[in-house]
Amino acid sequence: MSSFITLACLFASVIPAAFLNIIAYPVSKRWCSAISQYIVKVLAPRVFAILNQYMDFHFFGYNESKEMLPPQYMILSNHQSLFDIPCYMKFLKEREIRFVAKDNLSRHIPLVSEMLRVQQHCMVPRRGSPMVAMKVIQDFGERVIEKNQIPILFPEGTRTRDGNVGKFYSAGFRKLNETTKLPVVACALDGGYQIRDMNRIMTNLRNGSYRVKVLKVFESPKTKEEEVYILEESRRLIQAQLEEWRKKPASQY
Repeated sequence: MSSFITLACLFASVIPAAFLNIIAYPVSKRWCSAISQYIVKVLAPRVFAILNQYMDFHFFGYNESKEMLPPQYMILSNHQSLFDIPCYMKFLKEREIRFVAKDNLSRHIPLVSEMLRVQQHCMVPRRGSPMVAMKVIQDFGERVIEKNQIPILFPEGTRTRDGNVGKFYSAGFRKLNETTKLPVVACALDGGYQIRDMNRIMTNLRNGSYRVKVLKVFESPKTKEEEVYILEESRRLIQAQLEEWRKKPASQY
């Protein structure tokens, strides 16, 4: 029964906003932007509140870890599911965040696609010239600097299947660093891989959790060697944090 109530509440919250955004996008970017802001500031936290109420699904945002954050920065994070997007919206609700994502997310995904387009997140083309992809990232980097936004990059390039951290690729990070010269923040998140597809959502939501934590702040790298070090150290720190979280039951956090 609780599963049915959860789905009913989620649909009642999400579907109207998704429908309105689909209609608003071709008509008025201003209306679409307002709806997207509502999605970020209201719906993202509400989704986790509904899951907590009916499925005992907990969100753990380690707010004390945010005390080390500088005024503006870029985030390097592991990637587990589409739920990573509302996870960071909730965790960094006091900031304007923008994601680097594959351009296929900008099409045909209710609630998400129009929001990503109208808010000018970085939609990197999966096909075509690497030079085009780098130009997209460069333009994005210039925008976030101008608007004092927080760019979030998933260097794995795809969602993990088993919850462990995959290889971190460097091309997107190097271009974003070259353009923004921002401090680099390593963040770990965990929980999304258990609900990454429809077959797992209803079985793993109950008594599940999502965690996100700031691990370390690096100065903006000035050389290729420093970029490689930050990528490797960030990946190591994130994997170590995941292993630490999974050693203990949720009740101990």
